Amino acid sequence: MVIHPDQRYLIGLLQNDTQLVEEIYRRFAPSIKYHIQQNQGSEADAADIFQESLIDIYNQAKHKGLQLTCPFEPFLLLVCKRKWLNEIKKRGHRPVTKSMDDVSDWGEDVFAAAEQAVREEDKARVFLQEFERLGEKCREILRLSLTGDRQEKIAEALGVTYGYLRKKKSECMATLLSYIQAQKI
Repeated sequence: MVIHPDQRYLIGLLQNDTQLVEEIYRRFAPSIKYHIQQNQGSEADAADIFQESLIDIYNQAKHKGLQLTCPFEPFLLLVCKRKWLNEIKKRGHRPVTKSMDDVSDWGEDVFAAAEQAVREEDKARVFLQEFERLGEKCREILRLSLTGDRQEKIAEALGVTYGYLRKKKSECMATLLSYIQAQKI
């Protein structure tokens, strides 16, 4: 298990390092605030969730030896999202998904989920970057193919034959895959 350099944030929390704590708020609070406000929350809700999440992370680091194997930001975002989802469910008087959805029951799944989120984000970024390298016709064919419409309908909309569309789509996908594989993600 390789410890991520962002472990410094946990050390900063544990040592009450004012500069590092301020950096955490400055760098990460805006994205948490944005997420919560986009999901039925207020600015005050965001501040509460952010603070509670940091306290939970602090407690995990202090009492259970939490060590980061992924970047701090997606880990913090994951903790905040879970905490906010739990809060929304409580407010709606619906049962909470887990009886112990609290940080005291964290396991490797939280780390794995955070690492997976980072990998997925990287893959999506590479996909979009390489997709833009394709010619306009390939991009159009692939975009339309992803809509779920029947291939015959797409061929008609593009003014090409069904056979041509299938062949061109296959060529475009092969090109896109070769671009992505060259990036070694």
